[in-house]
Amino acid sequence: MQIRPVLAGHKALVVGVANEHSIAYGCAKAFRTVGADLAITWLNDKARPHVEPLAKDLEASITGPLDVAVPGQLEAIFDQVRTQWGRLDILLHSIAFAPKEDLQGGLLNCSAEGFAKAMDVSCHSFVRMARLAAPLMTDGGAMFAMSYYGANRVVPNYNVMGPVKAALEASCRYLAYELGHKGIRVHAISPGPLKTRAASGLKDFELLLNEAAEKAPLGELVDIMDVGFTCAYLSTFLAKRITGGTVYVDGGTNIVA
Repeated sequence: MQIRPVLAGHKALVVGVANEHSIAYGCAKAFRTVGADLAITWLNDKARPHVEPLAKDLEASITGPLDVAVPGQLEAIFDQVRTQWGRLDILLHSIAFAPKEDLQGGLLNCSAEGFAKAMDVSCHSFVRMARLAAPLMTDGGAMFAMSYYGANRVVPNYNVMGPVKAALEASCRYLAYELGHKGIRVHAISPGPLKTRAASGLKDFELLLNEAAEKAPLGELVDIMDVGFTCAYLSTFLAKRITGGTVYVDGGTNIVA
């Protein structure tokens, strides 16, 4: 099947690439496959050797560190985008974090500090990115944040991330409302469970994978490219009237009780 460069000339900032298995990498690869120019960040010096070669393979023209918890780094990457590109068409946020003891200890035992940290990194950082990205989306654009089924239904062992992802989905709705008049569309993307480094921190994750595969009407798990091409489609003119919803990319698992 021939894939046309429907995003040729579009500028996409992808935040959250950790390695070749991460959802953000699948999205970056899909954007590039259909012609977009990329900006890709890595978390810190430890992550750089894993991410920089991937960014090079995808011909990313902007790269650099981005830890949203470090003051000034978020502004610095957007300064690079503004200086080099002068505009932005696509923003993809695929980062989440909760301290291990707060993530694995159940919501009832989650500390106030752990809850606040999870909310800041996993949710409010998207709001901060949107604030910086919106002025650069002079011809409209698309913003994406990665959620999960556990935002709307209780998933055992997802714990504090359930309320945090619920807040993220609500933030997407409100941002879609506030930015719609500028032609900016905002989407919460809810992939089925995937074998990523972030997911490995969840207790009994293999059991979660097996259950998802059994429940899915399509009979199989999704992969990072399924998520990536969904975001690529939603970034095109073909989806210019879609905004504010949660888009499930899970083989239909979410419809099964």
